[in-house]
Amino acid sequence: MAVRAKPKTKSEVVKLMKLHKVRYIRLWFTDVLGFLKGFTITIDELPRAMEDGMGFDGSSIQGFARIEESDMIARPDPATFAILPWESKEQPVARMFCDIYMPNGKPFAGDPRYVLKNNLARAKRMGLTYYVGPELEYFYFNNPKNTIILDKGGYFDLTPLDVAQSVRNETVSALEDLGIIVEYSHHEVASSQHEIDLRYSDALSMADNVMTYRLVAKEIAQAKGLHASFMPKPVYGINGSGMHTHQSLFKGKTNAFFEKKDKYHLSKIAKQFIAGLLKHAPEFTSVTNQWVNSYKRLVPGYEAPVYICWAQMNRSALIRVPMYKPGKEKSTRLEFRAPDPACNPYLAFSVMLTAGLEGMEKNYTLPEPANDNIYDMTPERRERAGIKSLPEDLLEAIKLTEKSDLVKKALGEELFHFFIRNKKLEWDEYKAQVTQYEVDKYLPIL
Repeated sequence: MAVRAKPKTKSEVVKLMKLHKVRYIRLWFTDVLGFLKGFTITIDELPRAMEDGMGFDGSSIQGFARIEESDMIARPDPATFAILPWESKEQPVARMFCDIYMPNGKPFAGDPRYVLKNNLARAKRMGLTYYVGPELEYFYFNNPKNTIILDKGGYFDLTPLDVAQSVRNETVSALEDLGIIVEYSHHEVASSQHEIDLRYSDALSMADNVMTYRLVAKEIAQAKGLHASFMPKPVYGINGSGMHTHQSLFKGKTNAFFEKKDKYHLSKIAKQFIAGLLKHAPEFTSVTNQWVNSYKRLVPGYEAPVYICWAQMNRSALIRVPMYKPGKEKSTRLEFRAPDPACNPYLAFSVMLTAGLEGMEKNYTLPEPANDNIYDMTPERRERAGIKSLPEDLLEAIKLTEKSDLVKKALGEELFHFFIRNKKLEWDEYKAQVTQYEVDKYLPIL
C-alpha cells in the first residue's frame, strides 16, 4: 500500500490516514548510537502530536537526557509519513520520523536528526545541497544466535546459489511501497552476503531511508524465518559488510563537483572536499565505524579500505572517484568506502560533510591519486608515498576523536561528550572479555 506523494501539512497526513483507513501511527526517532526508537499513537492524537508534539521520558534513551531533565517532546515530520507494508492490510499502520524538542520548545541538541540538519544548514548557507547514495551490505543467517551461512554464492551470483533472492526481492518491494527508490539489489562477494542500493537523495532523507532500510530488511527476513544482520564483520575469514557512501554537492541543479576541463573532471570544490575527507578521516572513523567489531572489517585483504588515499579505478583506496562518462555530469561524485552499515547515518553523514566543507573553507590541496594496488605495497613504499592508515581498533579511533575539534563541531558539544564516554565504556567492557580464540589457543598450553 504505497503512498507516493509526500504530505506537507498535518491536515494532508490526516486525510491520507483516513483514506487508507489507518488508525495507528508509529512515531520514530533515533538514539545517539543509531538504534531506532518509537512509540505508537492513534489517529485521534495525531493533530495534537503534530501541533504540540508528544512527551516521553528521555532519560531512558541512550545519550538523550539525565534523570533530572528527562522530559522530551517528539514532533513528527509530515514529509516522512508512510504506511508500513508488513503490517496487517485489514488494520494498516503508518510511521513518521520525529524531531526531538525540549519542553521549552528548543530543538534538543542531542537529537542525531537535529545534528544532521545543523550541518546541512551550514552547507545551505554556502549555496550547496549535500547528496548521498550509500550501499549497505548485510548478511542473512538462520537466526540471531548463529552465523550459519545460507549459500555459497559470490558476487552477482543468481539462483540456485542465491537462496535468499526471493527474500531480498520482497525487501525491495517493501522499500518501494514506503516510497524509497531502489536502484538495484544483488548477492555480494561473501557467502550469504547481500546488498540493496538506494537511489541517491539529499542527506536528511537518506538518513531516514537508511534507518527504514535496516528495519525493513530485518522485518522481512524475520517473517521468512531468517535473520538479517548489519554487523560489520560477523564471520571470520570472509569479507565484512560496508556502507560505501557516494557523495556530491549541488548548486541548484548543477553538480558542483564537475569540471569539464580538469584532468579528472573534478572541480576545485570537489578536490578540496576530497582532501578534507582524507585529512580528517582518522578523527571521525569512530563515528563512521563505531563498534569494536567495526575494526575486524577494517583489515587488509578483504576489500575493506584501510589506507588513506584516493584513486579512480583503484578499489583499495579509501576514496574512489568513478570515471567520468560524457553527458553524465550530474553523476560526478566520490565514493567514501570506510563506513559500515551499523553506523548512525545522521552522525556519519554529519562528520563526512563537515570534513569536506572544512577542506573547502581552508583550501586543502588534494594529493595525486594512488593508482597501484595499495595492499601489495610494502610498508616502506606506502610511507614514501605518504599513505597513512585508518585507526586499527576502537580505542585508537576514539582517542583521535576525543582530540578532534572538527568532530566536536560536527556533533555539537553535548552529543560529542556522550559519544566519547559511551565508546570508552564499550572498549573497557570488550577488553575484559575472554574470547574463544584465547581459550582455544592458550588453555591447552598455559
